[in-house]
Amino acid sequence: MSILTKDKVKLNVKVNDKYEAIQLAGQLLVQAGHVPEEYVDKMIERENVSSTYLGGGLAMPHGTNDSKGLIRSTGMSVLVLAEEVDFGDEPARLVIGLAAVGEEHLEVLSSVAVLVSDDDDMQRILQAKSEDELIAIFKEGMGA
Repeated sequence: MSILTKDKVKLNVKVNDKYEAIQLAGQLLVQAGHVPEEYVDKMIERENVSSTYLGGGLAMPHGTNDSKGLIRSTGMSVLVLAEEVDFGDEPARLVIGLAAVGEEHLEVLSSVAVLVSDDDDMQRILQAKSEDELIAIFKEGMGA
């Protein structure tokens, strides 16, 4: 199963704050069966401990360390926001919800970080016209 599928991608999303973005990113993971509902609460709890903003307009909310046992399978959700939302002191337009089994967490995190650290790739992601186009950019960039 691909960790990123059309049902977990939302483009031009309007949210009021980072918590709404995290809630939506988490909900997509729940609906896809990667995690149970309570994982979303753990994502918000994790954000309250320390911002999941990674730089360059990207935030990657994920659960707390003690929520790893809740994860059924590795998956990610991608939200391209219509307008920037503050994560801590930084504005994010790309929000990637992450649930990963075992060590896959670091693998996915580093692949995504490399992809979005390239300004051209980040612009392509933010300007993607369809879910399919966005997924293609991720597959190409992550070697998946």
